[in-house]
Amino acid sequence: MSDIFSLKNKSFVVTGGTGILGKAFVEAIAAEGGNVGILGRNKVVAEERADAIVKAGGHAIPLIADINDEAALSAAKDEMVKKFGSVDGLVNGAGGNIPEAVVQPEDDIFSLDMQALGNAVKLNLWGTVLPTQIFGREIARKGAGSIVNISSLSASKALTRVLGYSLGKSAIDCYTRWMAVELANRYGDAVRMNAIMPGFFLTEQNRTLLTNEDNSYTARGNLIVQHTPFKRMGQADELKGTLIWLLSDASRFVTGTIIAVDGGFSAFSGV
Repeated sequence: MSDIFSLKNKSFVVTGGTGILGKAFVEAIAAEGGNVGILGRNKVVAEERADAIVKAGGHAIPLIADINDEAALSAAKDEMVKKFGSVDGLVNGAGGNIPEAVVQPEDDIFSLDMQALGNAVKLNLWGTVLPTQIFGREIARKGAGSIVNISSLSASKALTRVLGYSLGKSAIDCYTRWMAVELANRYGDAVRMNAIMPGFFLTEQNRTLLTNEDNSYTARGNLIVQHTPFKRMGQADELKGTLIWLLSDASRFVTGTIIAVDGGFSAFSGV
């Protein structure tokens, strides 16, 4: 049974691989025997993480690119193919909130910063669609593989303040279902797309909204914990199992789904 979760001899690209959740993603893939391309803008972090995996006996390379730079993504794809011979899967882990797109309680909701909202949508939606265009073509060329997007609770529930982020993530859910169907129409069961919907995990993008300078929770952070049945926020490592399942043959009849990993937040009515 354990062999169906193996990623041995397969190669995966993780966008946002230099982030907090990205670190868990690349570690999980390497631990299951997969080759991993760590894609991000932070060259130092990408190289450090790749070196750590290689020293531990795994296979990884840093891929320095912006997720909205088509030329840089194409170059990264070429590097990946040159090093490992193919691309078998993609994790669209890049994205996040933009401070300027946060709507504060005192803001006039009819005078929103449209440019900031557009930038948030571009980061999250186009930052998922464009890497899929580049790396997905390589996956389809091989004839088999899995693509995993990162959704958000804000796509299914109205979370105050984070309008731009919510718009982008809602669109990712639509894209995940639409693209899964189109991939199935063209490639049968060979190329799949799904998404993980994380609950609340502390990242660099949301830290200032959820924690104070002394690391205690803000009022918003406390509300989140109170409305999470597990009464805590998630740890990045707790996303690993779901990711490996979706990337591996263990989920080969699964496509177009959005899997919640949220400590029960989305199931709880608040009562």
